[in-house]
Amino acid sequence: MNPEKDNVSVLFIGVDGSDSRDFGEKTRSDALMLATLNEKDKTVKLVSIPRDSYVYVPEVDYKTKINHAHFFGGPKATIETVEETMDVPVDYYVKMNFYAFMDVIDALNGINVEVPYELYEKDAEDNHDAIHLLPGKQKLNGEEALALARTRKQDNDVERGKRQQEIIKAVVKRAVSANSISKYDDIIEAIGNNMETNMTFDEMKSLVSYGTKGSLDIEPLSLAGQDMYIDGTYYWELDPDSLDEVIYDLKQHLEVSSTNSEKNDDEDMANE
Repeated sequence: MNPEKDNVSVLFIGVDGSDSRDFGEKTRSDALMLATLNEKDKTVKLVSIPRDSYVYVPEVDYKTKINHAHFFGGPKATIETVEETMDVPVDYYVKMNFYAFMDVIDALNGINVEVPYELYEKDAEDNHDAIHLLPGKQKLNGEEALALARTRKQDNDVERGKRQQEIIKAVVKRAVSANSISKYDDIIEAIGNNMETNMTFDEMKSLVSYGTKGSLDIEPLSLAGQDMYIDGTYYWELDPDSLDEVIYDLKQHLEVSSTNSEKNDDEDMANE
């Protein structure tokens, strides 16, 4: 797999970790975003997967919240679950905790993003109401961007996912700007042990071409659904039609054929 020649997918795994939340390996994912990159068109599709989505987790062989997959088996179990749910291959993953997220943004000297409403939110160390943001387009530092990415007091996980998509777009836009390219070594060094990935540094740098070949084209996708409770526990029930539409878009973008559906077709033929 070569990002300079091939269409690839990247799964971003945000984990709920900081000094005040030292869960070690047994942590749930706080944010999941799957990006597909079309090498020819230099376009990106970015889908936010709600963390409470009720899906099948192969690692434990039953359905539960998708963010539990990381608790059961780290990035490997998370990737398997996303591949099972989205029916597309995951080529690369980038796992980041709170500090890596903040370090990237601070190394870029902040990002410009829209804050939808006034909010008070915890900081990275869970100090209550430590971050206060007013609505409007503004430049945010790492702590402020983290607060915006985490909050869902005034809406829900789907809207939270949309905010996270806008933050990722702002980070990428800033990262591929001419005055930021020279900072990549500094960014990687700053992140240090707070990021884990199966991408090489050269593979990461090769993705810069998606932003330097003209205007950056990132299309956000959302997974519709509805609230659901099972034995008093809250879940997000994915809408089958919405899921199918997103899966179709991602497959077309990656130029890959179906995997799960082909498997089901084979089983149906065998049963006829």
